[in-house]
Amino acid sequence: MWSKLSKKYEEKLRQIQEKMAKKVILEDKFPIPIKTVAGFDIAFSNDSAITTGVVLDYKFLKVKEIKTIKTKVSFPYVPTFLTFREGPLIIKVYKKLKIKPDVILIDGQGICHHLFCGIASHVGVILEKPTIGVAKSRLVGEYQEPIKVGTCSPIKYQNKKVGYVYKSKWNCKPIFISPGHRVSVDTSLRITKKCVRDNKLPEPIFLAHSISNKIINT
Repeated sequence: MWSKLSKKYEEKLRQIQEKMAKKVILEDKFPIPIKTVAGFDIAFSNDSAITTGVVLDYKFLKVKEIKTIKTKVSFPYVPTFLTFREGPLIIKVYKKLKIKPDVILIDGQGICHHLFCGIASHVGVILEKPTIGVAKSRLVGEYQEPIKVGTCSPIKYQNKKVGYVYKSKWNCKPIFISPGHRVSVDTSLRITKKCVRDNKLPEPIFLAHSISNKIINT
């Protein structure tokens, strides 16, 4: 459990995040036009994890490739330190993909993080790839919750705009979008909106989430 880990180790993890945060680029640095986009998500059962990466073409959101791996997990779930639990698994699946996506969507935070370095930022810096974090709940920041589907409002943290809260579907709570790396704040919203179809989550993450959960429950 996290409570049994030393304060020294906790501080070391924070230092790693602070170092990564300095490397984050919040400018659009990806191929134009975008041809492919990928989503990653992980399902857990005890100490086992199913990690799935799904690559889709960006224009029509048709599946081009799926990769899934099953691994053991030793790092506990700790808010703000999600990257140390899930990041290595996402990177492992990414490296197995034959089609390397132009942009990556990850179920988690980008710069909307107390150290401006959530899992999407951390993974993006390591892979040197454009990444966007799409989370189901707020970690930090203030915002006005959007009411109508298709509307959004900015998330402010420490006097900075770090992302958007977006109402993607009726009768569902909004999603929290923030750039990870090599994508601007406004473009992270635009790309995510383009990837939303009939579900609350953008299609790449929704498919990855569905596949991982189906496997872990069988």
